[in-house]
Amino acid sequence: MKLTNDRAAELKEDFPIFRRKIHNQPLCYLDNAASTQKPQAVINAIKDFYEHSYANIHRGVYQLSQEATEQYEDAHDAVGKLIGAGENEIAFTRNATEAINLLSHTIKPLVEGSTILLTEMEHHANLVPWQQLAKKEGMKLSFIRMREDFTLDYGDAEQKLADDCAILSVSHISNALGTINDVKRLVGLAKKNGALAIVDAAQSAPHGAINVKEIGCDFMAFSGHKMLGPTGIGALYGRHELLEQMEPFQTGGDMISSVTYESAQWNDVPQKFEAGTPHIAGGIGLAKAAEYLQNIGPESISAWEKELLKHTLESISSALEKGDIRLFNPGHKHSAGILSLNLAGIHAHDLASLMDDMGICIRGGHHCAMPLMNKLGVAGTARASFYLYNTTDDADRFVAGLKKAKEMFN
Repeated sequence: MKLTNDRAAELKEDFPIFRRKIHNQPLCYLDNAASTQKPQAVINAIKDFYEHSYANIHRGVYQLSQEATEQYEDAHDAVGKLIGAGENEIAFTRNATEAINLLSHTIKPLVEGSTILLTEMEHHANLVPWQQLAKKEGMKLSFIRMREDFTLDYGDAEQKLADDCAILSVSHISNALGTINDVKRLVGLAKKNGALAIVDAAQSAPHGAINVKEIGCDFMAFSGHKMLGPTGIGALYGRHELLEQMEPFQTGGDMISSVTYESAQWNDVPQKFEAGTPHIAGGIGLAKAAEYLQNIGPESISAWEKELLKHTLESISSALEKGDIRLFNPGHKHSAGILSLNLAGIHAHDLASLMDDMGICIRGGHHCAMPLMNKLGVAGTARASFYLYNTTDDADRFVAGLKKAKEMFN
């Protein structure tokens, strides 16, 4: 079903938090790139598990444990279905950050002097783990250039991938700019040159149709809390044959098949990567979130967010003078529903605080992308980010807030 303004308003009714007010104003939540609100269906799934089926998993022969185990294992399949993963190709993690750290600690063998290739627009979660790996293994770190229009230079990518590149790890969508990167093209170039290809899908898995088989990546990481699920749960997709070859990231209970005083044998994938008691309720909640997104239609979500971004950009051009605002966005055709900007003479934190007074939640700061902000020559930006429950009224309130803030500081 196509998402429209009326349909988005209807979906908002599924989210109990939108019944409250902020500073006597209806809540206008535009910080979805940081985290998303939770529909009643997800809240109910978690509540129902704790009230009726709670027990530890993979350990008990009694009914409660069997029910909990079945729900948790089925959750892997539900999440995998959202991105086109095969059986036993999803391991649950705490978040995308842990998934990428898992990879940076377990990918072997590595050749000293070879290159890890990222982009200049990465979130710290897809930068710092690779910095540490490069230092540890004597590898080089290289970055695909960003052009002045906030898109990647694919010619630069092709050249650098051909230069002894061992690992490519790129964000599908920039959390700070909204830029949609052509990961299928980049992965194809990586495969051509024999590099492992990793996609950080923290900003794309919640917002559009993804098929890991079509993209062709070896691994993909994303977080549950950015896609209507609970905090503390994320996922790592990996091609099954690669997951089988890899050593575990953490060791302990449940990830072993047998243990002696001298040695241990690892369990099958995905349990090999899920040491100890996992976030069972989180996995169940994430599965319900994936089901909710599937029912709406990922293509509809991304199309609606682009419409909201286009509407917002057009409204800004009418409401503000060009010299009063600086936009950090490639335009709605090349962007997800994320808009970073700065108003002349107003710090991003001050703008976010003023917006809060109007009941509008946006993000002000470096968005965990400090190297990118340094490249842009700014300390930070103010960022509005849309989701399936946002309406044109939310966008209009944001633009009105920008106009009011500019008038206050004149």
